[in-house]
Amino acid sequence: MLVVKGLQPDSPPKTNAPSALHAPWLAVAAAERGVHQWPDGSSNPRIVEYHRGTNIEGYDDKASWCSSFVHWCLQACGIAGTGNALARSWLDWGQPLDTPVPGCVAVLWREQPDSWRGHVGFFLRQEGEQVLLLGGNQQAAVREYHYALDQVLGYRWPGDPAVDKPLAYAGATAAVRPGGETQ
Repeated sequence: MLVVKGLQPDSPPKTNAPSALHAPWLAVAAAERGVHQWPDGSSNPRIVEYHRGTNIEGYDDKASWCSSFVHWCLQACGIAGTGNALARSWLDWGQPLDTPVPGCVAVLWREQPDSWRGHVGFFLRQEGEQVLLLGGNQQAAVREYHYALDQVLGYRWPGDPAVDKPLAYAGATAAVRPGGETQ
């Protein structure tokens, strides 16, 4: 069961738009909270596993891993990611959303809007002029973190966002509550 601020798990969506109830990858991501980069001279094997299936498979935890984490979470739910370690590669994946929903992939610019550098994570909610993302390599860990709303380049949803079809994931039992606590 997934509980995200403002949504009740037993109430059906009022539209055919995607919703957090259809984002089992959020439970996968939440279960990874606390995974973090290890000090120089060592590498966290869990982060090395996140790279599996991407173009940096085999790299250690010192390589940027936000995109690898998103790819790994979606792959755990049977959804193909980009296979690319570049955060901005997610701008060409799935379908664009005009309005974000909890669990959608949020792509942000880093350093400069026209730079090749970026960041990617799962949108949880907007708080004023900030967005709260759950993602990997956020302050070198899997955690929730706030980013400036004006850094968002786009929001993406797997497949066709007009289809209101729950996705199955056998391990999606963690609940995400307001403030990010899991149960």
